[in-house]
Amino acid sequence: MGPLVVNVADLLRRPGIRRHEELHGHVPVTMVGTSVSADDDVGVRVTLEAVSEGVLATGSVTASWRAECRRCLRPVAGEVVVRFRELYERHAREGETYPLIHEQVDLEPLARETLLLELPLTALCQADCPGICPSCGADLSEGACDCEPVVRDPRWAALDDLRLD
Repeated sequence: MGPLVVNVADLLRRPGIRRHEELHGHVPVTMVGTSVSADDDVGVRVTLEAVSEGVLATGSVTASWRAECRRCLRPVAGEVVVRFRELYERHAREGETYPLIHEQVDLEPLARETLLLELPLTALCQADCPGICPSCGADLSEGACDCEPVVRDPRWAALDDLRLD
């Protein structure tokens, strides 16, 4: 039995009863296309409630994440807290509810899915990060480089007059 699996046999025998749980476990979440990773231990605070359809899980998932800034490639880290409210049923409906198997609730798939939806698609070290110089690769947040300014293509000069206020 994994660290995010909870036995709910006592809840299923008494409808309407609730139980609070605080769990910690490893849930590997890596978004390869954006280099965002949340592979550390994840905290799950959940209230499990027996309902006529199965078990209702309400709570939050907390995880730290790390990535590289998409502009300057410096390491960036943060924490995300995601709230959820999901139903576990014996006969789960694909994409709608989670399976209740052998009177146990596995919170790992729920934690993984909620984190994937909440993690940043692209990370920035700061909102106004200038990035790196396209010519020499110097980190422009540490100061300007000695490269010649990029000469703008005159074919695009008409776009300089465009103002989107």
